[in-house]
Amino acid sequence: MVEQTVAPVEDEKSRALGAYRRKLVEYREVEERLKQLRKKEVEVQKEHDKSENDIKSLQSVGQIVGEVLKQLTEEKFIVKATNGPRYVVGCRRSVNKGALKQGTRVALDMTTLTIMRQLPREVDPLVYKMSHEDPGNISYSEVGGLSEQIRELREVVELPLVNPDLFRRVGITPPKGCLLYGPP
Repeated sequence: MVEQTVAPVEDEKSRALGAYRRKLVEYREVEERLKQLRKKEVEVQKEHDKSENDIKSLQSVGQIVGEVLKQLTEEKFIVKATNGPRYVVGCRRSVNKGALKQGTRVALDMTTLTIMRQLPREVDPLVYKMSHEDPGNISYSEVGGLSEQIRELREVVELPLVNPDLFRRVGITPPKGCLLYGPP
């Protein structure tokens, strides 16, 4: 009789243990889904904030580009706007006032003429492109058919740098530069 009561108790324990394991697996799956949903919520919130900022920037009034001429006090600056006039203006709290030196480009609010932010230096796009051009690693031997021009270029550029005493002995002032023209 004891054996009969033990068997149903064991069956009940194993059923309860199996149910517990299933619930534990289900809990872990739900927990993983919750983590994924929270990550997605963060991404959606970032996208929402970006959209809000884009809408605000589209609805806001434009800004005037100006140049700092002089700092009058800790908070006041004389700024020349691109359209001509000069203004005594204040500065937004978030702007680093120490970085606002003479000649710094700034963005001014259209209505209050407050300095909103510091702008990067103005660079001509053509000059910028030339400064970032990668000439590669080319030697004189790879330039074909221009041996005479290469010789002249070496005499004008390399020789004064490598042998300056040669020019002094002869009494010639070394050239300060040379003008290259024609197709590259």
